[in-house]
Amino acid sequence: MDCLIQFEDFANTNAFRLLSKYRNQYCTFNDDIQGTAAVAVAGLLAALRVTKSKMSDHTIVFQGAGEAAMGIADLITMAMEKEGLPKDEALRKIWMVDSKGLIVKGRDHLTHEKERFAHEHKQMRNLVDVVHELKPTAIIGVAAISGAFTEEIIRDMASFNERPIIFALSNPTSKAECTAEQCYTITEGRGIFASGSPFDPVTLPDGRTFFPGQGNNAYVFPGVGLGVTACAIRHVTDEIFLTTAETIADLVTEKDLSEGRLYPPLNTIRDVSLKLAVKIVEYAYEHKMATLCPEPEDKEAFVRSLIYSTDYDEFAVDSYRWPEDAMTMQSCRL
Repeated sequence: MDCLIQFEDFANTNAFRLLSKYRNQYCTFNDDIQGTAAVAVAGLLAALRVTKSKMSDHTIVFQGAGEAAMGIADLITMAMEKEGLPKDEALRKIWMVDSKGLIVKGRDHLTHEKERFAHEHKQMRNLVDVVHELKPTAIIGVAAISGAFTEEIIRDMASFNERPIIFALSNPTSKAECTAEQCYTITEGRGIFASGSPFDPVTLPDGRTFFPGQGNNAYVFPGVGLGVTACAIRHVTDEIFLTTAETIADLVTEKDLSEGRLYPPLNTIRDVSLKLAVKIVEYAYEHKMATLCPEPEDKEAFVRSLIYSTDYDEFAVDSYRWPEDAMTMQSCRL
């Protein structure tokens, strides 16, 4: 079946169940789990360039333990493993707080997904107490609880860390864990902030202006969809989403970082999607995942030839030079 199935907005348990059941049968991914993970980890990887650290140096607390949190946490774990940290040690650097408090071993009625992030610790109900005790380097909000990152929590984060990472990823704006202004003002500009909803630039009393980055899945699914279908990948692996996160982070310039941006400007999204698709195609052929034969020599030109354009010109000729016999471009097992 020459089709990519992207699904989202399923109930928590259904989303994990369906992804687990079908990911190795069909070409499919869940945007809430994997797309959100890629864009969040892209922001974290960009933040690492500011903190001059590795992913495995960080301790991360999640407010929320649903699809988004689990997807992000799994991809963070993969990133830490890629740096050389054993998986069990990577898991211990990630803590989650749900509606019943800190997820710890021995707590009743934990799902399989939550069990993986349950650690030995006393039970704690309040996020403020969790942050104060665990002293994380990063907090990530994905529970749609407005104001969950209180002034006390943000001040604590600023006292533990020279550059605290604060991601208020819930949307819409009314559900954000904190605002960009609160983060930058309370941390005196030291906070590294990203949000799931758009926020206006923030100017501090000292004249510095920050442009908060919006971790929007639009950075992910167009490029992933194009790259996967371009070279006929049969199954969308988590490695593709880690590659996606790394690619997006690499497109953030030093100027962007200096202005508080952790993502490329949204007005460059078409270029981001193209570069992401090309990177996925390159990765797919390198790792024997692509099934389109023969392998295109100029992969960027090949991907460009597949991009839909609203500019119609019946005499236009694609820049990509297809083989003389177009039938030689076909799906095959490498």
